[in-house]
Amino acid sequence: MSNIKVGSIVEGQITGVTKYGVFVSLEDNYVGMVHITEVSNKFVSDLEHKFTIGDIVKVKVLSVDEDKLQVKLSIKKVGSNYKKKKSITELGGGFEPLKEELPVWVNEKMEELTKNSP
Repeated sequence: MSNIKVGSIVEGQITGVTKYGVFVSLEDNYVGMVHITEVSNKFVSDLEHKFTIGDIVKVKVLSVDEDKLQVKLSIKKVGSNYKKKKSITELGGGFEPLKEELPVWVNEKMEELTKNSP
């Protein structure tokens, strides 16, 4: 039995972000969309700055199309409870190792080019 019922609050994962809404994958193969007007009670100009594919969101089910397994959803009726997808933790010094090795690589290539030039 599916938990996807009108009025229920469920958790899903964002699978797409467009100018007009956010697509959310739900349990039992349901796919839902949160229209931009259902994201917040405040003006939202750009959903791509607010959401990322992979984010986990709590949504309220507004309507269900059982035949198509499609759902209309709302985030603002739940609140803005969502978890950002965990990013990869950077280990090391970023680009510093490349910066340090670059002169060595350039010198090696220059020597190689000098040896192979006619």
